[in-house]
Amino acid sequence: MTATPKQKAKPKTGYPVAEEKSVAFDLPDPVIAQKLTGDLDSNLKIIERALELKIGRSHDGLVISGQDAAVDLASDLLQQLRGLLQSGETIFPGDIDRAVRMLSGNRKLRLEELFRDQVKIAGRKYNIVPKTFRQKTYIEAIKGFDIVFGVGPAGTGKTYLAMAMAVAALVSKEVKRVVLCRPAVEAGEKLGFLPGDMAEKVNPYLRPLYDALHDMVDPERAKEMVEKGAIEVAPLAFMRGRTLSNAFVVLDEAQNTTVGQMKMLLTRMGRGSKCVITGDVTQIDLPRGMLSGLVDALSVLRNIHGIAVVNFSEEDVIRHPLVARIVTAYQKRKEVQENQ
Repeated sequence: MTATPKQKAKPKTGYPVAEEKSVAFDLPDPVIAQKLTGDLDSNLKIIERALELKIGRSHDGLVISGQDAAVDLASDLLQQLRGLLQSGETIFPGDIDRAVRMLSGNRKLRLEELFRDQVKIAGRKYNIVPKTFRQKTYIEAIKGFDIVFGVGPAGTGKTYLAMAMAVAALVSKEVKRVVLCRPAVEAGEKLGFLPGDMAEKVNPYLRPLYDALHDMVDPERAKEMVEKGAIEVAPLAFMRGRTLSNAFVVLDEAQNTTVGQMKMLLTRMGRGSKCVITGDVTQIDLPRGMLSGLVDALSVLRNIHGIAVVNFSEEDVIRHPLVARIVTAYQKRKEVQENQ
């Protein structure tokens, strides 16, 4: 890897300008080169736009040109990604954008640390890998604590990773069953006015959990697990009066639970069980004046040993890049309104 500094002429104002340089990046393996650069160099274009530099082709690799700090970051990023590919990992376009943002915020980060905490589900083609270091912390918390709160905006992987950990624990026989639940019809669970039997009434509110489940295991296998009772997907109200032993419980949309509902779920836990509670305290649908069970629990249980809380932010949003910007825009407006 060689660098050729080029100093721009200083403007008449006398202010210094950033030094520019070009760095050669070797890619001797054509298979690794194709995976790294992406179809039609799509991965390289993501890096170029994010860091405002140019990445061209050379006889045996790439040439990165631009301001020195950006070139150094791009070179480090490509080197780390090349190493991951050489070790057999799979890199997706969204990973490139997130990697640029993470390294821009902390140049000491090592991307390989993310891939060490993969969630492995037998029979699934790809392992589930944390996309941000907050997600990595979340996975480690679920491994180490029996009750974990994952709190933050939509799209940060709170529920998906919790379900992945639950299904992995079931497949590896660490638990005997998985219970996935969420409050139905916002917080009140007022199902009477809806048409159909109970299953038809609650199905629309449980659909996101089914969708995530089917992404982790084959739909037929998931159906079999549900029919045998190894995986239960149900409204939170169905948990009342039960003791959940040797189970992995995931409560989704917990911001829409009442204080009583939250206490009810937490006190259902039996021996050998784990419980992961996810929610977004900025998206509470409870009637005005009613305290959210999630907000209350975070306050009451904050000093209880054995409970972990992982707070996500817009930086952890892993959906379409616009989602993170939308979340940030709404958050800024909320802050302005609160300060008026």
